Amino acid sequence: MNDQTVNIEKTDLLTKKVEHIDIKSFDARPIVEAMSKMSFSSRDLARATEIFNKSVADPDCAVILTLAGSTSAGGCMHVYRDMVECGMVDAIVSTGASIVDMDFFEALGFSHYQGDPFMDDRKLRDLYIDRIYDTYIDEEELQSCDETTKIIADSLEKRPYSSREFIYEMGRWLKDNAVKKGSLIETCYDHNVPIFVPAFSDCSAGFGLVKHQVENPDQHMSIDSVADFRELTEIKMAAGTTGLLMIGGGVPKNFVQDTVVCAEILGKEVEMHKYAVQITVADVRDGACSSSTLKEASSWGKVDTVYEQMVYAEATTVVPLLASDAYHQGAWKDRPRRNFSNLFK
Repeated sequence: MNDQTVNIEKTDLLTKKVEHIDIKSFDARPIVEAMSKMSFSSRDLARATEIFNKSVADPDCAVILTLAGSTSAGGCMHVYRDMVECGMVDAIVSTGASIVDMDFFEALGFSHYQGDPFMDDRKLRDLYIDRIYDTYIDEEELQSCDETTKIIADSLEKRPYSSREFIYEMGRWLKDNAVKKGSLIETCYDHNVPIFVPAFSDCSAGFGLVKHQVENPDQHMSIDSVADFRELTEIKMAAGTTGLLMIGGGVPKNFVQDTVVCAEILGKEVEMHKYAVQITVADVRDGACSSSTLKEASSWGKVDTVYEQMVYAEATTVVPLLASDAYHQGAWKDRPRRNFSNLFK
């Protein structure tokens, strides 16, 4: 064990809270405009921002945001919240960690903390501190988050739910119980923006739901991932023209792209996703689906190639610039809200 960590207490490490960036507090338009005259990833980001702005300005286009990775814990949580609040985003597909372990977790009054990626992880385990690269989470608080999802599950009718349905109920619960108001879940609840988490048990909620089922073996609620796929495909069919802003890759990226194919299998002809931006650091050379390029997705009939842009960058460094530019461009002010959650009421 590193001698410097021997006498460290938990309170010594959980002191400096991660502060979420405010896209309204600065105007990124001059920076993005300057980047458009550069090369490499700077110009890629400028074109991606232009494409995203086109999707927001297109009155016929519904915008779907996908989230993978830990950008919410890393300081982008309010970016996504504000994009929903302003009406730039009409539906979300995410990993469970972004929605439960990060957003719902902070809505309960807990925080993420700046940490050290070189800290002795055995010491962190002894202190019950979880590490996401250079960010710390109090494991005891995370277990409280687990228990809260169980409490919500215990209160519901015992039947299968789509993840969208369950997260809607989480939003309803937060209306009366949130310590920190204005979470992404609560904001989406307020504006009828559905959130899908196709691999819902792969997060803090999974522990709570397992406990719920163990304590209620003969009568319990469950998550139906097939219902997720069907409901998101119904959104695609109702939306017509769609644009994608994809942070990372993984299940959320593939899930939303597959709606075009699913609609076709159901006998419904729909457009490929017209606008598509992906921000990722994943390499395509190993053939991984989560890092496949948007041009590759076109071969599957998922994404059109006229307005698509890959940006190879760590997302917390570029997402605030894209979102701030879009906020200050103001095309969202004239967008009609789609209220896709109402499709399922």
